[in-house]
Amino acid sequence: MKMKLFFTSVVFFILGTSGFAQAPNPAEPPFHPGEKLKFELKWTVIKAGEATLEVLPIETVNGVSAYHFVMTAESTPFIDVFYKIRDRIDAYTDVSMTHSILYKKKQLEGSTHRDEIVQFDWEKNIVQYSNFGKKREPLELKPGAFDPLSVFYYSRFFDMKENMVIERPVTDGKKCVMGRAKVVRKEKIKIGEKTYDSWLLEPELKDIGGVFEKSKNAKIRLWVSADKRRIPLRIESKVIVGSFVGELISESF
Repeated sequence: MKMKLFFTSVVFFILGTSGFAQAPNPAEPPFHPGEKLKFELKWTVIKAGEATLEVLPIETVNGVSAYHFVMTAESTPFIDVFYKIRDRIDAYTDVSMTHSILYKKKQLEGSTHRDEIVQFDWEKNIVQYSNFGKKREPLELKPGAFDPLSVFYYSRFFDMKENMVIERPVTDGKKCVMGRAKVVRKEKIKIGEKTYDSWLLEPELKDIGGVFEKSKNAKIRLWVSADKRRIPLRIESKVIVGSFVGELISESF
């Protein structure tokens, strides 16, 4: 159970950290197809696994030219003995980065198995969630809503400033919330042998629930590079069952 909370905290952070209200400039994207970021994940001092964020080649989805974002998470062989995790998220967003089109999540976490598909119907302004083909009642879409993964890429388009509050509608098909986060300050952080200039962000957690709702003084913090790429460098979450950390270990683009 503790390991599940670690891996899913990465996705919960993205759900809580939303994009800016104004539209981005797609002519100057901070990422391109081929970008691949790999992270080492730890619970306290134990290496728990690795996670990867990738931008795959642009595709046509539902007649729309779309970015294809992928997030995978995998526990180590040692952790597999106790709680095996193999997660994959695929998210598709129009190349103008104005809204999500499709979101898929295949989840294997211990005895939990999910095969989720979230369809965005912008003509009817509804979002439809299904798990192994079983559908829920559709939800009404808020204008410009993103899925929990695409919204992070959307937020990378913007210059950050201290004390800036950022927000954007986010939905996983089961609920639709207005996520908010604060750009706290600029910091230097050291990862391995390298020192980075970074921005520290903290999301609002009131709509996340779960262990974050139950934990007194729960907090998630994310550091992104203070350059035009704004790549995630480090993520920390503090909850009732302990502290979790993810750090960038390799990048290619």
